[in-house]
Amino acid sequence: RVQLAESGGGSVEAGGSLRLSCVVSGDTRNYVMGWFRLIDNMGDDREGLAVIDNYGGTYYADSVKGRFTISQDTNKGTLFLQMDNLKLEDSALYLCAADPNLRLWVGRVTKRVVVDAWGQGTPVTVSS
Repeated sequence: RVQLAESGGGSVEAGGSLRLSCVVSGDTRNYVMGWFRLIDNMGDDREGLAVIDNYGGTYYADSVKGRFTISQDTNKGTLFLQMDNLKLEDSALYLCAADPNLRLWVGRVTKRVVVDAWGQGTPVTVSS
């Protein structure tokens, strides 16, 4: 069973940067890894932000493309999300996820996200 644990969230001013980490344990050979955020003011909707597949291919939602970068360390033990030029609307709970079909959720905003594994989330607050 894959287990995920995020860290790195916090408070930052608009235009600033944060780097989120997600420690991954378990067998992820058949999984695509990625990041979502929980949008409180949209009734628990989750937005698929970025994924990285087993070939190193990366895919981004339009809302973060050019500002966020997903990566992972060489042994795939840790997943990262570098967030630059943060905006007020980036404030959310950020979640790490793993699923063989995770790429299907990139760019989508929905309550009905079904994936094999979620982390507990790390909060990000962007202020003016």
